[in-house]
Amino acid sequence: MSWYSYEDAHETKASVQREIEKRIKRGEEFRQLTIPTKGNKIATTFWGKAWCNQLATYHDYENRLPRGRSYLRQGNVYNLEIEPGLVSAIVAGSSLYEVGVRIRPLIKPDWERLKEDCAGQVGSLLDLLGGRLGDGVLRAITDPHRGLFPQSKEIRFSCTCPDHAEMCKHVAAVLYGVGAKLDQAPDLFFVLRSVDPSELLSNTAKDALGALKSVDEALAGEDLSALFGIELAVDFDSENHESKTATGKGEADRPRRPPKGSK
Repeated sequence: MSWYSYEDAHETKASVQREIEKRIKRGEEFRQLTIPTKGNKIATTFWGKAWCNQLATYHDYENRLPRGRSYLRQGNVYNLEIEPGLVSAIVAGSSLYEVGVRIRPLIKPDWERLKEDCAGQVGSLLDLLGGRLGDGVLRAITDPHRGLFPQSKEIRFSCTCPDHAEMCKHVAAVLYGVGAKLDQAPDLFFVLRSVDPSELLSNTAKDALGALKSVDEALAGEDLSALFGIELAVDFDSENHESKTATGKGEADRPRRPPKGSK
């Protein structure tokens, strides 16, 4: 890179940063999506890595995807949100660009087939979200053509940048950003695909989950202190820095020992 182009790039980055600061002053929120600094991996958990592996099967975009990884690593992705069938974000390039990625919800026949393939093999939601699954379930979920992860034909992109390519580097950065986001919140994958993860649980796990919900509903509105015979709360007087017990007596109400030397 020449001296002039380096200066231009530096000024562009400074200009974008000024725009971000201006928007923040106007009350807009800018949350930078960060990824692990060690190693070359975008994601480190099962769901994040499986998402990134699926992107590698999009051969139509193999020339664009590497640029997206670089953009994400440089900290250029902000405000990435995952909703049913939609990923949105702001990407900093030569300007700030709005990116939208629409993903077709998993169709019912495919979801029913996956539930059959996984029947009786998923012990809990914690196991499912943590990727602690048997080989059969893993194969079913990660199958590039029949699994849970979207194929390239199920995705549509939009970006406000002037690049007329079907997938620009800003869109690619957001796609890889989803993998990083799933590291932090794997449940968002099921939100994105518009399916209920509890439907993959074994009957035993479903019964346990139902029992927990029943307990929560039964305890709603109950006086737990009276129910269990224990004091659950402490009333703290922030002005006098005194805590009071259930009798209402605080530190100031307790008898004090006379100072040494007094009669």
